[in-house]
Amino acid sequence: MRSYRVLSAIRSHVQLSVRAMGQKEVKNFDYLLLGAGSGGIASARRAAEFGVKVGIIEHGPLGGTCVNVGCVPKKVMFYAAMHAELLHDHQEYGFDVRETPEFNWGMFKKKRDAYIERLNGIYNRNLDKSQVEIVHGHAMFTDEKSGEQPVIDVDGQKYSAKHITVAVGGRPTIPSDDEIPGASHGISSDGFFELEHLPKKTVVVGAGYIAVELAGILQTLGSDTHLVIRKHQVLRNFDSMLSENLTNTLVKDGIKLEKYSHVTSVVKCPSSGKLSVTVTTKDPSHPKPSIQVIGDVECLLWAIGRKANTDNIGAEKIGLELDRRDDVVVDEYQNTNVKGVYAVGDVQGKGLLTPVAIAAGRRLAHRLFNNETNNKLDYNNIPTVVFSHPPIGTIGLTEEEARTKYGDEQVKVYLSTSTPMYFAMLKRKVPCLMKLVCIKPDEKIVGLHMQGLGCDEMLQGFSVAIKMGATKADFDNTIAIHPTGSEEMVTMR
Repeated sequence: MRSYRVLSAIRSHVQLSVRAMGQKEVKNFDYLLLGAGSGGIASARRAAEFGVKVGIIEHGPLGGTCVNVGCVPKKVMFYAAMHAELLHDHQEYGFDVRETPEFNWGMFKKKRDAYIERLNGIYNRNLDKSQVEIVHGHAMFTDEKSGEQPVIDVDGQKYSAKHITVAVGGRPTIPSDDEIPGASHGISSDGFFELEHLPKKTVVVGAGYIAVELAGILQTLGSDTHLVIRKHQVLRNFDSMLSENLTNTLVKDGIKLEKYSHVTSVVKCPSSGKLSVTVTTKDPSHPKPSIQVIGDVECLLWAIGRKANTDNIGAEKIGLELDRRDDVVVDEYQNTNVKGVYAVGDVQGKGLLTPVAIAAGRRLAHRLFNNETNNKLDYNNIPTVVFSHPPIGTIGLTEEEARTKYGDEQVKVYLSTSTPMYFAMLKRKVPCLMKLVCIKPDEKIVGLHMQGLGCDEMLQGFSVAIKMGATKADFDNTIAIHPTGSEEMVTMR
């Protein structure tokens, strides 16, 4: 007994000495989230509604990619570009517009940035109202344990929880100068929102939705824009109708499309600061590459993909499983291979959309803290919009995917090409394309794809119907709203 008391006294003395040197005790929560983006915040606030103690760790501005350098400021810029398009139509609609006004990028950027700052403040206040504790700093897993749970270090303070969700999101990738000499002279989509003026000439590299959206905005607002793509079309993972139509539309809108191409070098002129971008084209029908130099480039924008932010969170310290792309591996319930650790949002590599992260995060909170053991997100039939010019709306299987899955004989496709009534008064005509992909015998709709004026807003209601298992007959039995673009979807033959 005496030996035990001596040992306890020694242990207490050591603990006091450690605290005196600045070592802090582990602070525990019921639920702790790494990352205050869309998924993390949604999950934190929903969990707090169930009366649990919640903390959220974030080193940057609240809201993550979507609010700060993604969908929100991008949509604002899309609206600016939309106004530029409409200005050309005013005269034919009876307005005496003698000169096209010049777009004031600098003024608009200040207003846009102020709006984003207001949103940051709203997120902060909402978390406070929900009694979610915000921890500012960079979170790193350690090899320590608090009970059975991992311990997280944030600038020397240790945190842990019974349940921990990784929601640190992702970031754009840029080639290194070793891969492409001079690549670092370019910017990413994050850098796009830092531009202080509209570049006179821009080279955008990439064929995905970020590339086509930003290229469309830049070209419409007045930048001479080149788009460099590795194959023959953009959005190659989308339905072929959309991919082909958008590729042709980009060219009609004046974008210089460099097909079968890749950037091989970038040189910055010391005197002007402008770039010379060398693009090598290798067309499969011509084995000898052609080389083109695009000079006087003010902005080179890389939009070639994104990477999960898992390389600096100490994932190896707890044995967190990552796949070959460094995404966190999760099951259908967002569980990782580490007990009590979960992942939502872009960091887990599927359904890389803000509403998906929000929905997954909320469902996870319900499962963990409201005894809804089977609550999980269904990742099938997720509606997606691309804010191209004109916008794209899509949900479900592409025609190609449906034929592969069900066989050609089981697939019935309905198509519609129309000109929205808006263009009736204009010399300029922009068609609206629609496609329904159905499976026999009852013609259940498994895919819906469209591009045209208003398709971004049309998609939501049709997505509800498809999620509920609608058939072509259900669409046929729905009375059309006339005159609208959406009536084409329920009058196809």
